Formats: sequence, C-alpha cells, structure tokens
Amino acid sequence: MIYVKTAEELEKMRVAATLVSKTLGEVAQWAKPGVTTLKLDTIAREFILDNGGRPSCLGYQGFPGTLCIEVNETVVHGFPSGYVLREGDIVGTDVVADINGFHGDMCYTFPIGEVDEKVRRLLQTTYESLYVGIDAARGGKRVGDISNAIQTYCERRGYSVVREMCGHGIGASMHEDPQVPNYGHRGTGPVLRPGMCIAIEPMINLGSKNVVIEQDGWTCRTRDRKPSAHYEHTVVITPEAPEILTTFEYIEEALPQETLEQIKGKPQEA
Repeated sequence: MIYVKTAEELEKMRVAATLVSKTLGEVAQWAKPGVTTLKLDTIAREFILDNGGRPSCLGYQGFPGTLCIEVNETVVHGFPSGYVLREGDIVGTDVVADINGFHGDMCYTFPIGEVDEKVRRLLQTTYESLYVGIDAARGGKRVGDISNAIQTYCERRGYSVVREMCGHGIGASMHEDPQVPNYGHRGTGPVLRPGMCIAIEPMINLGSKNVVIEQDGWTCRTRDRKPSAHYEHTVVITPEAPEILTTFEYIEEALPQETLEQIKGKPQEA
C-alpha cells in the first residue's frame, strides 16, 4: 500500500531527513585513508543518538551497524568492520534514522584520497544520474519514468545498473511501497502522487550488472569485483517539481575541493 503523507507528516519527514543529512556531514570529516569503516559507523551512531534519533538499520533483522558500508565492489548492505580505508578506495555510507516516528534515508559514496580516473567517472555519472532520476519524479508521471531516466543516463555512458536492489517508499516505515527500480520503461509502474515520499538511489557498476550475496546473508557485491557507486536522496512528490528532503550540503561543506572534484567534476569557468 502506498502512503500519501499529510502536511504534518511531511514536517516530521523533513526533520528526519535533516538528521541523516547532518549525520553524513559528520561522517564526511572522517572518510579518509587510515580510518576504519567501524569508526565511520561509530561517528554516525553517536551523532544520531545525541540528536534524539534512532539508527533504523542497527539491529534490523540482525543487521550489525548504523551505516551500510560499501567499499569498492560492495553494492549495498556491507557491515562496518576493522577494514582500514586506503588511498584509491571508494566507500558508500548509507544511513537511515528514525526521529519522532518517521525515517530519513540517504547515501553518499566518498573517494578516499585520489582514485583511478575510471572510478572517478563512475562516481560522477552515478551522482548525476541521481538528479536525472529526481527530475523525472513529478506528480502525474509514473515510477517507470524515474527508472528509465536513470537507466538511460548510465547505460549510454557505458555503465551497468543493478537489478536486484532498488529504491523505495519511506515514511513511518523504513521501507514502504512503491519499489523504485533504477531500470525500466517509461509510463509504467504506480502513478506518482503529491505527498508520496520515496528514496531514489541509483546503484551503478563499472563492469557487469550481476551481483552476488556473500555468506553473511547481507553484503551484496559485484560478481566481477569491479567498483560500484551509490548515491541517494529522500524526495517528496509535489504538484510542481519534486522536493529533495535530504541534502548533500553538510557533506560537501566538509570535503576538500579536490575530493569534491572527483565526484562532481571541476567547476565551470564563468
């Protein structure tokens, strides 16, 4: 069942979205060589708790972390661990937090130090495809319009789109209807109605689209072990343009310019 939020519920969604946005702003300060992914998880958990929230993923069906950690070939749902981040790695940090009974959800993939040019282009394309998908999320259109926009953008640039994992509705529950795949046909799927809240999250691979689930039952990685990138926003459908509830502002304020350029490209000259 698809839930359309009331004005009061949307205000609660904005609070939750701000909490996860600020959480990853804190994490961004530690996403560098020599830091363990468990340290990133601890930073996120403490920040959420200190600000009156609850880490939604922690303990969910046995999941052991606040963050889903996505190092290099990990697509989604990786565990925080003692792994020490190294120059040239990339790490996705996917966080969901509950405050006042509503959830915010977002993800950001960080380059650690200087990354390979092929990986840099993957990050840029995935980042850009998130906003391409969001732009298609307009009242009266359909979920498939979002899916097709992301798929077309990425595949035309030589990347593959993960099929097994997708975005979703969000609100009082961490995962609500509808599912929001990153591939599909325009004009298909549920109609986007004002007040619907969805998490749009392209998961894009440098190599094959095929993935495997590790023996822990959670960690999803690329079958060919080539890198995967993942960016995500929580969005509300409005009668006009979609409203992005989460923001990367806190993250990108914390990152050095050279790191931002690996994700977003160099600023255009006036």
